[in-house]
Amino acid sequence: MPGRPSVHDRGMRVWTVTIVSLWIAGAAAAQQGTALLHARGAFDVKLTPQSTDPVLGRMTADKQYHGDLDGTGTGEMLTGMTPVKDSAVYVAVERVTGTLNGRRGSFILSHIGTMNRGAQQLSITIVPDSGTDQLTGITGKMSITIDKDGKHFYALEYALPM
Repeated sequence: MPGRPSVHDRGMRVWTVTIVSLWIAGAAAAQQGTALLHARGAFDVKLTPQSTDPVLGRMTADKQYHGDLDGTGTGEMLTGMTPVKDSAVYVAVERVTGTLNGRRGSFILSHIGTMNRGAQQLSITIVPDSGTDQLTGITGKMSITIDKDGKHFYALEYALPM
């Protein structure tokens, strides 16, 4: 059709926009004196219920991180359960203390997770200005995966001032 971009042209625009967006994000990080870094590993978690309410729950969380992040996490979690199987929500605040790729310090993570009939959405973000010691100024986000055997893994994408 004349005047209308082909599927190939539209696809190229998406790639061009993506590449330009990545370049701008990299340039912004360079201007701020930061570099995008990655950390991966496993972690163990112990959840201890603090309430007996079957709908609105509260728990403490104790974690031991292994891999690029070597340290501990302590946190508080609130949960909301529904009568529909695999639909629920949790929010948590966690303080992580240890060594991240050779840099000591601590930072706070904000968690929010929602399950809609098994479809999961999870957002874990480093709280701005929560970094201490050699992790002062840290920003970023974490993702969590759980394998079929119940083992927990993290991937942390973060930036630190240079």
